[in-house]
Amino acid sequence: MKNLVKKIIFLDTETTGVNTEDRLFQVAYDFNGHQESELFLPPLPICIEASETTHYTNEDVKDKQPFLESTFKNKLKEILSNNEIIFIAHNAKFDIEMLKKEGIEVFSFIDTLKIAQYLDCDAKLNAYRLQYLRYALKLDVGKIPAHDALGDVIVLKALFERLYTKMSSQTTNPNNILNEMIEISLKPTLIKKFTFGKHIGELVETIAQKDKGYLEWLLKQKHQQAAEGDIDENWIFTLKTYLD
Repeated sequence: MKNLVKKIIFLDTETTGVNTEDRLFQVAYDFNGHQESELFLPPLPICIEASETTHYTNEDVKDKQPFLESTFKNKLKEILSNNEIIFIAHNAKFDIEMLKKEGIEVFSFIDTLKIAQYLDCDAKLNAYRLQYLRYALKLDVGKIPAHDALGDVIVLKALFERLYTKMSSQTTNPNNILNEMIEISLKPTLIKKFTFGKHIGELVETIAQKDKGYLEWLLKQKHQQAAEGDIDENWIFTLKTYLD
């Protein structure tokens, strides 16, 4: 891992909400062994649901500088302008979209959420949320708070190291692990276990054999949601795979 430090940046954002119009109010990253974290005044209020999760309120950010006007943004943009830098986040697409709204582009990325799903071949895990994985995998990160950007970056880094080690033990080309992770992160994920509905807790492969009609019905539902703008590419890919 030591020789990878200069190639990767671990990053997390906390946001005013999870809708299309929402914006970031906290950013933290770990790059080259150096950590940065800062609060910002967002262009719209932090919703109550976001405060419920992060414990940050509009009072906490009312005197902060907007991200767009900050030296923090300029420094981060300079780091990510190097197309050799690999951006690492959990559910990376979300953070990438948040940064894009602020004028920062990401060239290549690794999504630890997708890597965790990919490596869980036997579907032993019931969820892949960052804090769930923190405790399920017994990551040694101490008593850091959850849903604070810097705290999540610390967990993210520990999770990545665990996933990287596991991939190292399974590959015949240890020099290509990062590229493999990037490729996995770009593709839809094959979901292995239901976490909802009448078949909750059961393997999708098993249900494909004994209740194919349910998979066909669910695929229609996912296509209908996609037509309305709510695209769940992982489930669509999974259902098509097993139905084919």
